[in-house]
Amino acid sequence: MPTVPTLLLYLFVALLAAVSSWLILRYRQERRYRRRPFIGPTETDWAAHEPADGNALRYRLALVGDLGAVATDGSDPVLNLLQHWLGEAGEASGVVLLGDNVYPTGIPAPAHPGRAAAEQRLNAQLEAFRNYPGRVIFLSGNHDWNKGRPDGYQYLLRQEAYVLDNLPGAQYLPPKGCPGPVTQQLAEGLLLVVLNTQWWVQNGPRPLGPEYGCTSSSAKEPFQQLQEILELNRHQQIVVAGHHPLYSNAMHGGKFTTKQHLFPLTAAHKKAYLPLPVLGSLFPVYRQLVGAAEDMAHPPYRKMRRRLLRVLHQFPNIIYAAGHDHNLQYFHYHEGHYLVSGAGSKTAFVQHGGKASFVHEHKGFFGLDFYQNGEVWLRTLEPGATVEAPVGQEVFRKKLIGSPPSAATTAAAAASAGSGAE
Repeated sequence: MPTVPTLLLYLFVALLAAVSSWLILRYRQERRYRRRPFIGPTETDWAAHEPADGNALRYRLALVGDLGAVATDGSDPVLNLLQHWLGEAGEASGVVLLGDNVYPTGIPAPAHPGRAAAEQRLNAQLEAFRNYPGRVIFLSGNHDWNKGRPDGYQYLLRQEAYVLDNLPGAQYLPPKGCPGPVTQQLAEGLLLVVLNTQWWVQNGPRPLGPEYGCTSSSAKEPFQQLQEILELNRHQQIVVAGHHPLYSNAMHGGKFTTKQHLFPLTAAHKKAYLPLPVLGSLFPVYRQLVGAAEDMAHPPYRKMRRRLLRVLHQFPNIIYAAGHDHNLQYFHYHEGHYLVSGAGSKTAFVQHGGKASFVHEHKGFFGLDFYQNGEVWLRTLEPGATVEAPVGQEVFRKKLIGSPPSAATTAAAAASAGSGAE
């Protein structure tokens, strides 16, 4: 009869074999779909649908996240694509920068050795908007707050001041690091609502109350104010913008690659290829269940997300846009539209399937086109291969909101319902 140590050895070998088989299967699956667009089963005919000819645009909105690591020599593919978009969009348009505008830690103090590089990265973005006649709105992300460290508030204030000093027509919202929400009327019938989602997960000092110029005096009050804003504006189309996603198939949503299970030390150093099967899976499991400070599973993020979704789920056709995860993702859930547009300067693994209608591990950003007939179309904008060809092939588009029924159609439907009741 085997001894207890022998049984334990058998169990360990069996566990190691099971985990190894699972990792090999996962790796093979990932090899088939990594960096390829995923289209959900209900969206496979997306290419057959496009706005009708003669349907006039009334406003265009670019949603660009995580531009903080752009190339500063004029060769950056996303900046070149964005400048092409700006040239076509004209005055009736806007750009929302969804945070993480400067990697790795925002704008340090003037004497800091990283200050010059930080300014260069932000200057490259500001220069792109120099002659743009539309609206430019910057949000902040965790990296802009010194990666959430206790002195992050000062980093945020420096970045806000730098943007407003060097691009006076821009806006930095919510101002002064307040949680928000703040609103911007982009066009008739189109409202933008901005939240500073980093405020809820930030360590150290955070502005709150009228002494800082904030409209709320508690962590719960912004959600009450958001509820009131959305109730009062049911007649409008509404885009809500924040840095942190509410749905994600990527790292901050608890999704990790086989490499991250097998070589967990590469999270700290890219070349730390020390295989740790079984033990290595503890790190992704921890991120899924407990979470680092910027993960959905982390208690402050989880509470913020739950409160925000409790409000948004009450309003059909709401559009929520975020960055944070370095990929492009679209979810249609609870009658709302949830975007992750954080591929402005980096890309990272995103898992296919789940609740997602579309995901792509690729640089680029999302655009929203608002038409005179009430339709709203989502477009995926990805860079081309060269500076001379800045626009790549479109890999996904979708009509998020259809045109409302005409008065004649509504009257006819009412008359039909009335005659049926008799």
